[in-house]
Amino acid sequence: MKKFKEYSSFNLSNVNKEILKEWDKENLFHKSIDERDGCPSFVFYEGPPSANGMPGIHHVMARTIKDTFCRYKTMNGFQVRRKAGWDTHGLPVELGVEKRLGITKEDIGKKVSVDDYNNACRSDVMKYTREWEDLTHKMGYWVDMDHPYITYDNKYIETLWFLLKQLYNKGLLYKGYTIQPYSPAAGTGLSTHELNQPGCYRDVKDTTCVAQFKVKGSLKAFPNLKGDVYFLAWTTTPWTLPSNTALCVGPKIEYVAVDSFNPYNAKRAVFIVAKPLINSHFNPKGAELDMDSYNAGDKIIPYRVLGECMGPDLVGAEYEQLIPWVNPGEGAFRVIQGDYVTTEDGTGIVHIAPTFGADDAFVAKKAGVPGLIMITNKGEQRPMVDMTGKFFVIEDLDADFVKKAVDVDKYKEYAGRFVKNAFDPNLTDKDETLDVAICMMLKQQSLVFKIEKHVHNYPHCWRTDKPVLYYPLDSWFIRTTACRDRMIELNNTINWKPQSTGTGRFGKWLENLQDWNLSRSRYWGTPLPIWRSEDGSEEKCIGSVEELITEINKAVKAGVMKENPYPNFVVGDMSEENYNPKNIDLHRPYVDNIILVSDSGKPMKRELDLIDVWFDSGAMPYAQIHYPFENKEAFDNRVIYPADFISEGVDQTRGWFFTLHAIGTMIFDSVAFKNVISNGLVLDKDGNKMSKRLGNAVDPFSTIEEFGSDPLRWYMITNSSPWDNLKFDAAGVREVSRKFFGTLYNTYSFFALYANVDGFEYKEKDIPVADRPEIDRWILSLLNSLIKECKEHFEAYEPTRAGRAIQDFVCENLSNWYVRLNRKRYWGGEYNNDKISAYQTLYTCLITVAKLMAPIAPFFADQLYKDLNKGAGKEQYSSVHLAQFPSCCDNLIDKNLEECMQLAQQSSSMILALRRKADKKVRQPLQKAIIPAADEKMLSQLNYVANLIKTEVNIKELEIVTSDNTSISLVKRIKPNFKTLGKKFGKQMKEIASVIATFSQEDISRIEKDGNYTLNLNDGPIVIEISDVEIATEDMPGWLVANEGTLTIALDVTVTEHLRREGVARELINRIQNIRKDNGYEITDKIVVKIEALDQINDAVKEFSQYIAQQTLATEISIVDKLDNPIELDFDDYKVNIFVSK
Repeated sequence: MKKFKEYSSFNLSNVNKEILKEWDKENLFHKSIDERDGCPSFVFYEGPPSANGMPGIHHVMARTIKDTFCRYKTMNGFQVRRKAGWDTHGLPVELGVEKRLGITKEDIGKKVSVDDYNNACRSDVMKYTREWEDLTHKMGYWVDMDHPYITYDNKYIETLWFLLKQLYNKGLLYKGYTIQPYSPAAGTGLSTHELNQPGCYRDVKDTTCVAQFKVKGSLKAFPNLKGDVYFLAWTTTPWTLPSNTALCVGPKIEYVAVDSFNPYNAKRAVFIVAKPLINSHFNPKGAELDMDSYNAGDKIIPYRVLGECMGPDLVGAEYEQLIPWVNPGEGAFRVIQGDYVTTEDGTGIVHIAPTFGADDAFVAKKAGVPGLIMITNKGEQRPMVDMTGKFFVIEDLDADFVKKAVDVDKYKEYAGRFVKNAFDPNLTDKDETLDVAICMMLKQQSLVFKIEKHVHNYPHCWRTDKPVLYYPLDSWFIRTTACRDRMIELNNTINWKPQSTGTGRFGKWLENLQDWNLSRSRYWGTPLPIWRSEDGSEEKCIGSVEELITEINKAVKAGVMKENPYPNFVVGDMSEENYNPKNIDLHRPYVDNIILVSDSGKPMKRELDLIDVWFDSGAMPYAQIHYPFENKEAFDNRVIYPADFISEGVDQTRGWFFTLHAIGTMIFDSVAFKNVISNGLVLDKDGNKMSKRLGNAVDPFSTIEEFGSDPLRWYMITNSSPWDNLKFDAAGVREVSRKFFGTLYNTYSFFALYANVDGFEYKEKDIPVADRPEIDRWILSLLNSLIKECKEHFEAYEPTRAGRAIQDFVCENLSNWYVRLNRKRYWGGEYNNDKISAYQTLYTCLITVAKLMAPIAPFFADQLYKDLNKGAGKEQYSSVHLAQFPSCCDNLIDKNLEECMQLAQQSSSMILALRRKADKKVRQPLQKAIIPAADEKMLSQLNYVANLIKTEVNIKELEIVTSDNTSISLVKRIKPNFKTLGKKFGKQMKEIASVIATFSQEDISRIEKDGNYTLNLNDGPIVIEISDVEIATEDMPGWLVANEGTLTIALDVTVTEHLRREGVARELINRIQNIRKDNGYEITDKIVVKIEALDQINDAVKEFSQYIAQQTLATEISIVDKLDNPIELDFDDYKVNIFVSK
């Protein structure tokens, strides 16, 4: 009976499915955790995805990284609990529900009740849960999806309220009215970290204009000006011009009065502009032209500079309202000053609309300039643009306000116009924008100096993909700036991969941190737990359900509420049943109906805002365990906090990574995670971002079905470092499957085939490594070096290096070198210690590789482990994922032996390359190669492996000589490596090159031997390294020469008649072996070989018949005159007829 399983085909997709069945049957994931009870814990946090969208190929990348390290740490004796999570609140689900229901945010509470809307969100957010679970299962990502944390759970929300109260008590939670990023398409404000998600800022081409603001009266800086005088101000958002209430100049900027003509109507006027920007608006050639000779339409417009002044000289000057639709009140339309004004572009004069820019609001408030405020029919104060992104319609404004402040005849034409076409469902990019309409109006009124298209960087909403406005909002903020220094200090203790993200993208973000806008004007999310009196004089922040119930009871007693809306909830009962929504629901609209009572007896209503969904996810270390209401001891003792490891995409740097870090620092004065991998994007093979629209998105399910998960995971990990962007190419996955997994499969198949033939079951005692052949000791040395290297890479969170090291070992050393060179030890002969050593050594390599690769490629690794263990019974575990990660045996590492074999491999590779150059097949013996050794150590090492090299490359003689040996005349050439020298020595390059050109053969030998060389230059001596030069060796007559680093090889490529005959014999052996395989013969079958006589081969067959017979298990090798039905073999210059039978 065969002990080691043999396979007839290689299909990694089937391996995937079969191993999954075994894992499920054995409940292996949970078993891997349960068997580590009492072991040290390795804390991992899963960043929560949202299940209202389908998973993509990039999720396979992210989850492979996470799974790799969790499996690795489990195999190293740690208990690694990993809880799945679902991010269930926020814009993604809300926008999806609005689309499905055919409504907008404004319809909620009107066409659809808040209750029904939130129920739809609760349902939709888990829409693709099954697909997520299916992908997670198929790709082998071990995470507890049976007991996930869900951010809409009442327990989860209770912890969020607890955390918010901690911030409130610390004075870090406050309310403010400021200009904030606002998304009309989403109907809510955004935080600065949301605005800084990758791709939010993008280049757009908008209509811009330089507007003319007419000066009222005279200017004290230019008292003698005649005619109309205008301030020129440039804006990229002409739709804000109706809200202009001031112009801002720079205190240190010089300004000029320019006499010229309007380019559109040729009206003569005086224009005020910053002196450094004159040439941006007036052609320098115009300064030389006669003013009176100008005619409308002339290409070059003449101008004269009438005077100069500094910015402060213009402060206080008044001008006429540019677009007099709405009267903002006293104090408007004045020139003010601000330090932020520059002359990088524009006119050096900034148009100020205080309701649409934070800088504008700041300088206007400082100067006492009002913003342009509308009064709605609800009594609310709002800017000219409503919260859907359009100019207020007159019907929505207060009637008295309209009567007193609005010029209805002028305003009504533009009322209701959206400021961006993207906000209007009836408009496209091709329709006229409001910017264009306003510019055209100003042009007709002779109030615009220049209109042009301009490409600039503009923020967009990270969820709706539509433009953002800066808008005055009444919001709650977290005072993150108060903890900025501590955040930076703690961030410096985190191991970021790559480090540049921690110091750069994340570190710089912390340095420029702004307070966190927590408020969201939405319906589906975590309600802000703050109740306020109507006059805002009293407020309470609620930190638990128990506290809420207590306050409700007070309110009932005070008569502001009729009854407790949660009569079935039992305070102190932490069961899931008690926290079920049928007993208590902490969402809107239920909490909105709760009226609390202040300490002085005033009714208090909840602030209607929800909190930023990023706070939800950033609080998961605490909320997933319902801290501090449950698991308090484990958390406070730091058993389950902070995380030892997290990993998500680079887009989370200012998202989840930031909120984790911010909450951990502000509340617990601790990092929330110690090690983090910020993985890059998964792009298509051409480097483009994947999207359904472009048709280049890769379906993860069909990819796994085609290839299996292991090649996909291995490709993603080893192709490039996780933090680099991956250009995904299915051909690369296919190549990994063929090259790495195919090689490993073939190596195991080779082992299983011959182990079963010989009955090897590893029942014999281990043959001491010291007693094993040199090549066995070498591969075991290399194996232990690999174990050491892999462990170092995994511990350093460098999975790519670990994977590549394993792959190189399998493909280049185990298969291509060890197995290939040792095939004859397995093929035949008696079952002696040499053969047992070969089996034990190969078994050890294979079982160790299975363990080393298991974190990255869990399916094939487990199959390999189980197949080997079934045959040998050496392992105590049922799965590789329960086994211990290999430990390095330092005493088995022989670095000198590894170096010797590396020289053998390198020499063989170079000689084989020379063979290809000379068109000499490996089966054709050659007479001689010569290798000059650079030093005594290399001389000794090369002599040690000389026979191995001769056998490998099929040469009769290998002469190892010292580098100064005169028996061969190798001529070397040397030239500068300009890439390295240029960086080091710059201007000295030419002199260095001229000195190197004078090098003698002795000089070249010296730099090869020493690795460096001192050059005496005019400015003094310098030292160059071997990497600073390129050395090549000239070919000799009848010989080919190759150079690689310090290794030089000369190969005699002359083929004598005797060598030719031996080459023919070797070629025949190869062809006969192929025929054996094609005929389906067993490896032990004896054969008879008949060859049709042919002058080119007769002598070779006669001379080497015994050798041919021995190699092919032939009992007879004969030459016959004629064969019936022969097999025709195509040699290079002739054809050979042959017949093989049993």
